[in-house]
Amino acid sequence: MATVTMASSLPTNLTSFKFRRSNRSSSGVAFASLSQETIKITEGAGNLPKVVLTSTHGSEAEIFLFGGCVTSWKVPSGKDLLFVRPDAVFNGKKPISGGIPHCFPQFGPGAIQQHGFARNMNWSVLDSETIEGNPVVTLELKDDAYSRSMWDFSFQALYKVILNSKSLSTVLTVTNTDTKAFSFNTALHTYFSASVTGASVKGLLGCKTLNKHPDPKNPLEGKEEREVVSFPGFVDCVYLNASNELQLDNGLGDVISIKNANWTDAVLWNPHLTMEACYKDFVCVENAKIGDVQLQPDQSWVAEQHLSIA
Repeated sequence: MATVTMASSLPTNLTSFKFRRSNRSSSGVAFASLSQETIKITEGAGNLPKVVLTSTHGSEAEIFLFGGCVTSWKVPSGKDLLFVRPDAVFNGKKPISGGIPHCFPQFGPGAIQQHGFARNMNWSVLDSETIEGNPVVTLELKDDAYSRSMWDFSFQALYKVILNSKSLSTVLTVTNTDTKAFSFNTALHTYFSASVTGASVKGLLGCKTLNKHPDPKNPLEGKEEREVVSFPGFVDCVYLNASNELQLDNGLGDVISIKNANWTDAVLWNPHLTMEACYKDFVCVENAKIGDVQLQPDQSWVAEQHLSIA
């Protein structure tokens, strides 16, 4: 299998392990054998299955198999650093609004539905293990009739989630399993709990910007001249060739390091008064790949995200 690019910023003892064959349950969701102490599958909101990761060091994360969406990341203090919107629907049809939704194989509007289909398909558990008390789980998504009705290609997406005491890391691997080439773009639409008036992001100085406000169909090109970027109103801005590490001050007393390998771009978003019920309580700082990734048959693309607090 050819590999287009392989990111390797995460510790090697966490990024390399063998996959085991999974068993398919009668509900149609595949499960690997799980470590019962640190990795459990349980019923979440809307009776949707979720994976609960519990580190022996006191942190916890939750991942809904619908959408492969991480909806909670609690550090040892018990504080949840992610945000799920109060209008989020857990019905197995509409994408979950919050946490870390997938945008694949399209970011934003385009030829298919907004942000693609990965966030409203059922992922399965392919493998899991615990390393030094830290749970590691790998989810899998493959094409089916639903995805091919919009995007007629065969693919495999693997999403490895690694929980540590003060960090949450993910590795996304997209492989072309078709006989013809395809292209895609993608993002992790991460919602962070925040006080929007006090939240700010460092690490974007000098980036080329595509400001999608006020007209998302005709973004304004520019250059970021601020060392500290805040959220004074409606914000919807793409940062091209962003740094591989941003720092988010969430305005709630936490500084979150957002590192990445191979995502290349970043997006800041806050809907302000268009979402009056909750805009004050979160900001989105997203790792993205805005330009098209081209994959030939059997080629893979890999990107990593590493969220951590001091």
